Amino acid sequence: MQAPHRIAARFSRVVHALAFVAISLSVAAPNVHAAEKKKAVAAKKQAASSGAKRPVAKSSVKQTRKVAASSKRETAVVSAKAARGKNSRLVARSAKAPVRAVAYTPAPQSFGQLAGLHDVQDPLALQSSVALVIDQDTHEVLLSKNEGAVLPIASLTKLMTGLLISEARLDMNEMITITQDDVDTEKFSRSRLSVGTTLSRGELMHLALMSSENRAAHALGRTYPGGMDAFVARMNTKARQIGMLSTRYVEPTGLSSANQASARDLAQLVSVAHNDPLLRELTTSPSYEVDVGSRTLQFNNTNRLVRNPLWDIGLQKTGFINEAGRCLVMQAQVSGRKLIMVFLDSAGKFSRLADAERVRSWVESSAHAGSHLLTRADIGRH
Repeated sequence: MQAPHRIAARFSRVVHALAFVAISLSVAAPNVHAAEKKKAVAAKKQAASSGAKRPVAKSSVKQTRKVAASSKRETAVVSAKAARGKNSRLVARSAKAPVRAVAYTPAPQSFGQLAGLHDVQDPLALQSSVALVIDQDTHEVLLSKNEGAVLPIASLTKLMTGLLISEARLDMNEMITITQDDVDTEKFSRSRLSVGTTLSRGELMHLALMSSENRAAHALGRTYPGGMDAFVARMNTKARQIGMLSTRYVEPTGLSSANQASARDLAQLVSVAHNDPLLRELTTSPSYEVDVGSRTLQFNNTNRLVRNPLWDIGLQKTGFINEAGRCLVMQAQVSGRKLIMVFLDSAGKFSRLADAERVRSWVESSAHAGSHLLTRADIGRH
């Protein structure tokens, strides 16, 4: 009986111990929770007090802003350096190509400017240093300015070229091919008629007289019976035959400044050329199209006055090279009179046309007022 009693006693002690532990834990738990709450509250108070006492927060914000600004500046600097590096690379790449120094070069003076012809005054304040207006029927000189000066005539040359081709009665349907011989080696001017282009003689004639096509005019002279030398010789012979005693031709395009004439000589050429119906038609044609391979090229008249309804133009031709200035010859009817106008060495792109307009207005106003026109003697007294 002693053994069971011992077991019961031991069991009772174990139960008492467990009960004591449970009671201890239940008592300690609220204390621990309260202690944790106190610690949390104390931490909050400490944080609040440190925030109130320390103005470091503002300075830290400013510092943060400064750091951000500094970061932006550094980023900008880095970007600028990158851009400079990129530009440097671009410069380095472009440096491979040769750099040309472009210096301003004034336009060369015309022969008329060099001779001082622009210093001569006239009552119409013309921009052309040489001018001549005559009545085609009566040969009365209406206006004259330096009409005897012999100057380069540029593409006015083509009027003689067309006259000779027309008078030769050559086959206008014959096909002619543009060759390297027709390429301009005098002024290196451009052309829309590339080497190898084949057109009829009539088409080349049209382009030479209407749009002043240089390769077309050269091809006409090159294919003349006897060749270029025979053609140039014929040009000079014809000039003497019609009274152009101061005129000299060396080629059929006018690109050479050695092609020279006076206003008096050119007025005579206009009078003769105006008698040719083909020249009247081609020189006053507003535009013309030609088929070149698979393309169709449109060419326009170099004289815009042919499209002006206020003008009645029977024949015209323009010309320009630096040595000659802007040139224009015309046969036109103004106030019932057939007039021949010659303007040489005009300064300015449109000044020759403006001079023609001044003359037309002057003739019309004089006719309406019934006053006499200025003559060579009148101009000499102004």
